Amino acid sequence: MVAIGGGTGLPVVLTGLKRYLGSRLDSLTAVVTVADEGGSSGRLRAEYDVLPPGDFRNCLVALAEVEPLMGQLFQYRFGGSGTLAGHNFGNLFLTALTHVTGDFLQAIRVSSKILAVRGTILPSTLDNVRLGAECSDGSVVMGEPEIAKTGKSIKRVFLEPAKCRPLPETLEAISQADLVVLSPGSLYTSLLPNLLVPGIADALRRSAASKIYVANLMTEPGETDGYTLSEHVAALIEHTGGGVIDSVLVNARSAGERTLARYAETGAYPVALDLERVSAWGVSVQQADLLGTEEKARHHAQKVGRALLGLLSKNGKS
Repeated sequence: MVAIGGGTGLPVVLTGLKRYLGSRLDSLTAVVTVADEGGSSGRLRAEYDVLPPGDFRNCLVALAEVEPLMGQLFQYRFGGSGTLAGHNFGNLFLTALTHVTGDFLQAIRVSSKILAVRGTILPSTLDNVRLGAECSDGSVVMGEPEIAKTGKSIKRVFLEPAKCRPLPETLEAISQADLVVLSPGSLYTSLLPNLLVPGIADALRRSAASKIYVANLMTEPGETDGYTLSEHVAALIEHTGGGVIDSVLVNARSAGERTLARYAETGAYPVALDLERVSAWGVSVQQADLLGTEEKARHHAQKVGRALLGLLSKNGKS
């Protein structure tokens, strides 16, 4: 099983699958974006010439089998106003370990052993790539944090260098998968950067796996303003040439009115489910209650994991 993404969406999928996989957890591979340039990860990337560690840290914690205290330690964020302010301990650990081992991938492997991680965590590429966006007015914005700040609709995103190299282990994991999950989260800045790495989309097209996109619950201000479900799917197809998903898993239960009102104040709204247009792309839609119990419009990890494995079983690949 392979889950692709970044940000906060990929750890939700990993946590959900972990809950139900049991002895099969070792067969799970997370493929993580390396385009992040914001926050602690961006600072460490710029100052120490490492791949951004934050999304990898979150995946390590999601799949860890150690005492909760170790997970809390990796997620600990330094406060105050000193040089460490805003950094997570796990980010600093991965950065230091990269320099000690001389290899970011080896740092992930060693960290996985320390945290007793079940499953495998891989970058989509080990190349130092930057994410850019061409806006609808023809202007170009470079850098993942700047894309959502433009206030302009996105026509397409791209990687520099475009000819970055996919990690062979990532391509191999996709080729052997029975299930590939495209995780929810930032469409243009967390999910698509993985699929733009040459070879990744081709590997997905060749794969006989069930390829499921877990759709976002809400639009994202500055990135997918006003997007319907079909527009999310269209962006995936237009950037990859199609064939990377065969079904979409969508939430079938609405968040409460007060919750939606709070999100509306920030410019985020429920993703409209224009199912007929999605079907026109040749993509089936599967609906389930995926909503968490908090006063936030977020995916519930266990519900997502249960729904995904249910679809896998339904397709005869359990």
